[in-house]
This record gives sequence, structure tokens and C-alpha cells, in this order.
Amino acid sequence: MAAPVARVVIDSPLPQLDHLFDYAVPREMEGVVPGVRVRVPLRTAGRVADAFVVEVADESEHGGALSPLDALVSTVPVLSTEVWTLARAVADRVAGTASDVLRLAVPKRQVRVEKAYVAAGSPSVPPSPVGAVPTAGYAGADLDEGIAGGGRFALDAVPTLARLPDGGSVGSWAVTAARLAANTAARGRQTIVSVPDHRDLDQLEAALSAIGVADIVLRFDAAQPPAERYRAFLASLGDGPHIVIGNRSALYAPASRLGLVVVVDDGDPLHREPLAPYAHSRDVALVRQSQSGAALVLLSHARSVDAERLVELEYLTPVSPSPSVRPRVVLAEDPPGEASSRIPATAWALAREGLAAGPVLVQVARPGYAPVVACASCGTAATCARCHGPLGVRRRGQAPQCGVCGAVAAPWRCDVCDGTSLRLVSRGSGRTAEELGRAFPGARVIVADGEHRVLTLPDTPALVVATRGAEPVAAGGYRAVLLLDGERMLARESLTIAEDALRWWSNAAALAAPRAPVVLAGVSGPLAQAFAGWNHASFAARELADRRTLGFPPSVRTATVTGPVDAVAAAVEALDGIAIRDVLGPTPVDEGGVRSIVRFDYRVGADVARELRAVLIRNATARRRPVAGRPQRAVPSLRLHFDDPEVWT
Repeated sequence: MAAPVARVVIDSPLPQLDHLFDYAVPREMEGVVPGVRVRVPLRTAGRVADAFVVEVADESEHGGALSPLDALVSTVPVLSTEVWTLARAVADRVAGTASDVLRLAVPKRQVRVEKAYVAAGSPSVPPSPVGAVPTAGYAGADLDEGIAGGGRFALDAVPTLARLPDGGSVGSWAVTAARLAANTAARGRQTIVSVPDHRDLDQLEAALSAIGVADIVLRFDAAQPPAERYRAFLASLGDGPHIVIGNRSALYAPASRLGLVVVVDDGDPLHREPLAPYAHSRDVALVRQSQSGAALVLLSHARSVDAERLVELEYLTPVSPSPSVRPRVVLAEDPPGEASSRIPATAWALAREGLAAGPVLVQVARPGYAPVVACASCGTAATCARCHGPLGVRRRGQAPQCGVCGAVAAPWRCDVCDGTSLRLVSRGSGRTAEELGRAFPGARVIVADGEHRVLTLPDTPALVVATRGAEPVAAGGYRAVLLLDGERMLARESLTIAEDALRWWSNAAALAAPRAPVVLAGVSGPLAQAFAGWNHASFAARELADRRTLGFPPSVRTATVTGPVDAVAAAVEALDGIAIRDVLGPTPVDEGGVRSIVRFDYRVGADVARELRAVLIRNATARRRPVAGRPQRAVPSLRLHFDDPEVWT
């Protein structure tokens, strides 16, 4: 009898190796089943590569002799059929390689953890001890029934805090997600919840614990020790009704009985995968939902424009909470004719009133003391002599430091007027805290930013100065919320800056105590009115309509092609037979070569990805002949990035 055939996917980023290879399974090698890790020989230079077995067949379609597997690394099938199918689909959508996706999906092997898992007989997660829990806050919406039926929802989060039995507080969004997950577990199905960062994970885990399902929660966290992460991954291989919570990679968890996928705050840039193939959490969730038939929920305080597109296509059903739970938003500006101030008089008064009862949140745009400094003589923004990056002051009394390379600018000289003195231009979290401390003598001032990690606060009077996204959760909620630097936030050149600002403000407003004032200072116009009226869906619809008129994402998809001039031209030329919209560029890029942006409709996305992937393979396998008498310089490699928002900044 012929030896069995193992079809494997090789762990390699090379696009020419992104397909299944057939290898013979030696008869003495037992335990080769789909999903296990193996090592396989490569015919180039006698190398050995890591791989996963995807299929085991009786025969191969290859006509020649097959090389045998080199080694069986582990008998634990860590690559499930569901995850392989998902990885292949995600990679094909963005012209990437399946192995790049699998690096995100399957953690590196931890031998001791795996041996303990095998010795314990592959223990599974215990069944859920909790029955159905009603989802509160959504009057007239039969949300639980829709989730049980595999529905797809754009769910607007309840913008309040919820008290836990231990006296702490979490966002109501966390309680909503926990209840939906608990209900899914009660039906014997599994749930995956993907959140932006560790702060959200902590809140979600606390909410799940309060409901009584902590025993079936598996946490996938990028900050976990490798052993702990691998232990949670192995536990998720079972078919019990577990609840997987984590960051982007949690969406690849091996859930064979998946009943619900939740993506929290899908507009947050932390959901964008920074590694190839750059798949967004929302897109991964959409692919997984379509393959599994599970319910899908995009849960957020401010609906993203991408989610609004899916609502208008009737792919997602919009669900909003009762209007009675909306925050009390106040738009504060100085009276006409008076010089505008950073904190208008109305905001001062409300902050003083709130501070007498409890903590007050002050949201600012940037961390540090003075993120921007300028020449005291001519006013030119100060830049680094080494890399020309912007200079700033991190702490009071310190010398200016480059925000790019970190070089200390002491002494400093202006390139325009030869001045040597600097003046502070902007106010960061540190300088704001200093000024508020003088304005409210005796008040406790707390800074929460990238350098000062504060997650929770007691219900005692304090001024909390926090950068966007770093706001602590105060027990019982803030007695007032001041949103400063709105105009500075909106001045950033970005396609998504308006929806980003609305999301920053809305997430901060959801931390306020019931009926506590949320003051937006110095911003007016349609965006401010949408925030004040809590009309996020209407704003997202208008923003989508504007982008549709201009041909900007997400009304269209894009593919960014970067590399040598001839390679980029060949990639664009390969799309001649596809009905794309247009090509922007080529334009020079900093690292050498050029960049072109291809805009196309969603219906031709698979065709565009297939053709560009073929070009990528040809470029990677082409042999460049040396030219006599010319020095050989490194040529930029061809890179593809689908739906990259950074190209519009």
C-alpha cells in the first residue's frame, strides 16, 4: 500500500510558497492528522521548514515521488478546519499569504504547557452554569431573539456606566456584551468578543465575572506571558460553550461551535492589524460570520462609517438604546466679541460644581507638558537638528526633546532667525494638570496618559486630566466631563478625523454619572450638533454620502501598491481586464520607489486581489540579471496593502 499523503501549509511569508504541498507520511510516523505541527524538507539548499498539516489523503495528484515528512513536532492538532478556512479566506481577500494569518491565529508552541495539556487528557471548559440573562437598555428591540437566530446587528452601546456587585463600575457596553455572550453559552454555543485594548478587556472580564460565567472565559491578550496565552489557546480547542475575549487575534480562536462574534468599537484604529496582510478586525469578523453562520454584533458608542455602509446595504440591522439614557451634552463657547479661551466660562463653572461632588474628567489632545514648542523670536515651529522631527517638552523644566528620534535639543538654534530661545506653544496633559491645579487650589489632580497608567478611580473629588483613550473608569461615574482641544484634534489631516473625534468624545461621555454635564469646548458646526444630539447614525450617514461622492473609502475599496517603478507599473497593467474605478499615482515614497493607489468596487475585489497576488508572486520569483559595470543596489520589494486608511492622511 502507498504511504498516506499529508498536505501541508508551510510557515513562510514567501508568496510563491502560499499553497498546499504534498509530502509522504513515513509508516513509522504515527499521529499525523489534520492540524498538527510538522517539519518538512525543502528542495532548496537542504533546508527544513515548519508547517501545519491541513489534510491527510490516500494519494497525491503529483505524478512524481514525494519527499517524506522530516518530523512530527506535536500530536496536538492546533490548526482546526475552521481556522484554516478563515485564514485562507482572509488572505485571499487582501492578496496576502495564509501563513501570515496563521501566525496571528496559532500562538508559538510552549512545550511545558502542551505536555501538561496532553497529560490532563485535553481538559475542556466546563459547561455554563448560568441560564439566559435579559439584555437591558434596548426598549422594543428583541435583540436576544435576533442573536439566537444568527442575526447581524450594528448595536449602539448604552452610554452609561454599570455598577458591579463589588462596588466597581464598568461601561454598560461591557455588561451588554457579557450578557449576550452568557446567553449564547446557555444555548451551548461559543462566543468571541474582540475589543481594542487591555482597558476594555479588564472591563469585559469584570462584567463576565459579575454575571457568573468567569469559569468559561478564555482571555487572549497580547500582553499575556506566552505560556498563559498558549494555555488559553489550547483550552479553546474544545467544543464546550466557552467565551473567548481578547484583541484582534481573538477572532481567529478555534471555536467549532461558534454562536456569536462581537467586535467592540470597530472604528478604533487598534483594530487595524499592523502586520501583513493587514486585515481589520471588522473584516475578519465578517468573513468568519459568513462561514460559520454565527450571529454578529458591531457594538460601539459612535457608529463607524464602515458599519453605516453595512446598515445601508441592509446587511446589518441597526439597534439603538432608549433615548432616555443619552448623556447631557453642553456646547460651550465664549460669547461673541470676546477672545476665545481654552476653557470657556461655562465649562469652568460646571467643573467647579462637579468637583464638589466627585471626580471630574478633563480630556486633552496630547500627552506631555508642551508637545509643540517654537522659536521665541520668529514663531517658527522648532524642529530637531538631527531628523527634523517636532520638538516638545515632556515635563516642566526639562530640555526640549524630539518626538521622532528622542534626541535632546540642548542647545538649540533656529534655522530661520538664529534665535536660541523657545516658547511653549501647546498644552499637553502635564501642563494642563499644572494649570488646573493652580485654578483649583487644594484639589487632587491626576494625570492619565501614555506615561501614567491609571485604570480606575474611587468616587472621591479629583481632577483627572487624561488623553483620549486613556480615561480611567471612576466608580459611579464622573460628575462632569470637559472635552478640550477639540479644534486641535480636528485639525489633523486624516480622512477619518471627524468620526474619530466623535468616537473619542462619545467614549468619554459614556463615563459620566447620570445627568452629569459633558462639556464640549470650542467646537461648533454639524459635528458638534451631532454629538450634542447624540445623532451618531445620522452623522455617519452624511459622512458616508460625502465619501461616496468623492470616491473615498469605505464607499470603495483600495489597493496600495508600493515598490520599484517597473514593478508597480506591471501590477497596475495586470488589472486592465478588470473594471476598476481609477489609479492614483504613481508618486514617489520616502523609502525609494513609487506608490500607486487603485480604487475599485467591492464586487471586483476578489478579481483585483487575485491578479495583484499573481504579480506579487512573479515579482518575488523573478531573477534579476546583473548589469556589467554597474553596482548592484537593493531594489525596494513590491508591497500590497488593501484598504489602508493611512494613504489619505
